[in-house]
Amino acid sequence: MKKLIVLLVVLAMVFALAACGEQGGEEPSAEGTSIAVCLASEPDTLDPALNSAVDGATLISHLFSGLAKWAQTDSGALELVPDCAVELPEGVENPDGTVTYTYTLRDGLKWSDGEDVTAADFAFAWQRAASEELGADYGYMFEVVDGYGTPELNVKAIDDKTLEVTLANAVSYWNELLAFPTYFPVREDVVADEGWATDPSTYVSNGPYTMAGWDHNSLITLEKNPNYVDADSITMDSILFYLSDDANNMVANFKNGEWQLIDDVPTNEMAALKAEYPDEYKVEGQLGTYYVCWNVNENILPAGSALTGAEAENARAEIRNAISLLFDRNYIVEEIGQAGQVPASSFVAMGMTEPDGSQFYENAGSNDGFNGYYNVAADALESNFAQAIEILKKYYTYDEATGMFTDFPTMTYLYNTSEGHKAIGEYLQSVLAGVGITMNLENQEWATFLNTRKEGDYSIARNGWLADYNDPICFLDMWTTNSGNNDVQFGRDAHKDAAVYSLDLTDLGFDTKVENGTWADTYDVLISTIKSCSDAEIRYELMHRAEDLLMSTGCICPLYYYTDTYMISKDVNGFFANPLGYKYFMYCTIGE
Repeated sequence: MKKLIVLLVVLAMVFALAACGEQGGEEPSAEGTSIAVCLASEPDTLDPALNSAVDGATLISHLFSGLAKWAQTDSGALELVPDCAVELPEGVENPDGTVTYTYTLRDGLKWSDGEDVTAADFAFAWQRAASEELGADYGYMFEVVDGYGTPELNVKAIDDKTLEVTLANAVSYWNELLAFPTYFPVREDVVADEGWATDPSTYVSNGPYTMAGWDHNSLITLEKNPNYVDADSITMDSILFYLSDDANNMVANFKNGEWQLIDDVPTNEMAALKAEYPDEYKVEGQLGTYYVCWNVNENILPAGSALTGAEAENARAEIRNAISLLFDRNYIVEEIGQAGQVPASSFVAMGMTEPDGSQFYENAGSNDGFNGYYNVAADALESNFAQAIEILKKYYTYDEATGMFTDFPTMTYLYNTSEGHKAIGEYLQSVLAGVGITMNLENQEWATFLNTRKEGDYSIARNGWLADYNDPICFLDMWTTNSGNNDVQFGRDAHKDAAVYSLDLTDLGFDTKVENGTWADTYDVLISTIKSCSDAEIRYELMHRAEDLLMSTGCICPLYYYTDTYMISKDVNGFFANPLGYKYFMYCTIGE
């Protein structure tokens, strides 16, 4: 979703672009420049508070401006700079340990309809995004603000140009949150219309672009916003975001010059595309993990199992972890992914750093001869497989002659329409079929898939998470009971009463000690403790314990650490992306 001292190095890409594409059936103005791109299919929402997808965040980052933004230096590095704020000041620590920030808004800030942007717009937007009434997936990102969980956050407009916010305690990544879409402003009278974010005629924004058209499931057209305070710096007049989840269609449009950037390529064409388009085919680093998630409430014990209560819950966790041992992550990245991905041994992604400069994932798990929770070395596959079989034999009938389990319940694997996701699903399906486990595959269109997974209407599903900022907590706080991103359904429905977890923090100086507690008693408490901890060394130890507890459930099966694979015309100049997966087109120009 990266202070410079901990940022991954992101290489800038410099190219030139030939204008093309159509806008709702009409050619863009001859006087203006236009770029046609395809990130994904129809976004679930373009409301800054409600979006939880990377493609939506990219669009929103072109339509809105927060107090801070990501920018690219002349050397190609990324940095956080003020946007709507005059500067990004240091916070002032109060006697009670809270920290207060005071922001002054720049002169000339306007909404796309010409009204002034005020500090009250920011205060309203933050209160709205954090409210239980809205139920935003990312509402928990305001936990760092004093007053979270009460009727009002401790944020207020002192006057039209002065915003004051008080944090519960010092937060090292605060400026990064200010650049995150959930922290962007919206105007109260605009969002009073529940359908405001789906119709260009009611979509009011304050960023570089306005929404000029939305042909649903086909095309979203953005046009340069003349009321934007930095309009003179925006070089691309219009951006055509085509909507598709068909990688073959994307490649065809890229090859014929209709689209200048595509964010997906067919797995079976990767090698050929790399060879044919060496300058256009890009593989960049990302802070993210591709994984499989289980619905914690899915009953995977055999019919007639006598296990109940805590015994049944612990058995399901052991079974899920055993299944994770069956998969060859090296095969997935080398034969299917083919884009430099790294086999994942933990959920928190590679690239997240510790205070001593080491990487978080290197210190995860038992450290019993390997990093993380699974030994992902190629030569460990055979022993992993054998270990998994022995564990599963404890719960299922195993035919020694055929090497098959005969009473594992049939499952369905849910994925969103994509050749790459399908290929991985088919591989997982074949591995399980090889030991007698039937797993059917079901694909859904992107927006539908997001909501199906969010509602827990699945048994096992493909998933992926990109960092929202460079701190491991953004991989961990999403799994609290009430988080809108808690797709696994931890602490919900039947799992709400599963008293099977333990937590002992007394060795770190805390009073917390729980045996056989619920998810709310343990994981939720641990995340809350992390967010109030100001000692960096203890805080990182707490985060490792949170990941230990998360991974013990077996509901998270990491497959690989992400890379970002896309194709961009070699004629594009001024494009950049960040490790959160956001892509920026506003500073692109057309080359000769």
